[in-house]
Amino acid sequence: MTLLAVENLHTHFISRSLDNEIRVAKALNGVSFALERGRVLGLVGETGAGKSLTALSIMGLLKPPALIVGGAVRFEGRDLVTLPPAELNKLRGDRLALIVQNPRASLDPLSRIGDQLARVHRAHRGADAATAARRAVEMLAAVGLPDPERRARAWPHELSGGMAQRVLIAMALINEPQLVIADEPTTGLDVTVQAQILDLIRATVRERSLGAIIITHDLGVVAHYCDEIAVMYAGSIVEQGETRDVFARPRHPYTINLIDSTPERLAIGSGRVFGGPPPDLFNLPPGCHYRPRCPKASPACVAEPPWAAVDGGHFARCHHPGPA
Repeated sequence: MTLLAVENLHTHFISRSLDNEIRVAKALNGVSFALERGRVLGLVGETGAGKSLTALSIMGLLKPPALIVGGAVRFEGRDLVTLPPAELNKLRGDRLALIVQNPRASLDPLSRIGDQLARVHRAHRGADAATAARRAVEMLAAVGLPDPERRARAWPHELSGGMAQRVLIAMALINEPQLVIADEPTTGLDVTVQAQILDLIRATVRERSLGAIIITHDLGVVAHYCDEIAVMYAGSIVEQGETRDVFARPRHPYTINLIDSTPERLAIGSGRVFGGPPPDLFNLPPGCHYRPRCPKASPACVAEPPWAAVDGGHFARCHHPGPA
């Protein structure tokens, strides 16, 4: 059953230059994908591809000069783009949850951990103070924090980075949301803690039949924890499919280059670093936006590439899809 359907989403940054000319950065260009319940989607791509902006657009957390100029975000059948702000506020923190990548900047330094979790629960569920406090401790235990009663009384500065990240996950899950978006949820954490946090997210998705999107630069994370992968470049999804299929037979030249440039491939001498400047979102080239950096570019690539199935449920947006 489809939980989330992003349909032809366009998000632009609209500003004025020093000469008072309107400038438009086309940061998202027709992003479309669907997420089923019980599934984890990995959203990957280099910095500036539009991964975090996709999350903020879904959650309705854009700030000027960012603006959604087209498309729909259908969550449980309702279009979040056109939903009144008051209704969207009710969904965020309740049925929609976002886990950000900087836990220390996201926690209130002047409030104890348990109080912060309890406030989220009371705001959306109307629980009394005692019930919300118990729920906060339960969630701290659920995310694996030792001695949760003591941690609930702690201040944010008393927690390690891994503990703070677990608190954010507890806060995101405290109201049993249906969609969880985790934006680089393990940045800066050691490998052991990273694995524990990702195991927790994946287990929660399976047990509660939620949907989750994990945004990351780490293709290893996607390979181990995601059912599907969507590869973004210049604000568009250029390849999507089951994770095992995309890793086994990547079809878009950008995906091939991403996989070849992973540290693991480079370490054993089987990879290569691809160069070229990143795309200029104020002046994207016509047709395929990857054309200036693509080793397979041809005159045909001046035209808009098709979004076509290359193998069952495996899709690529390319005039020349094929194996490396």
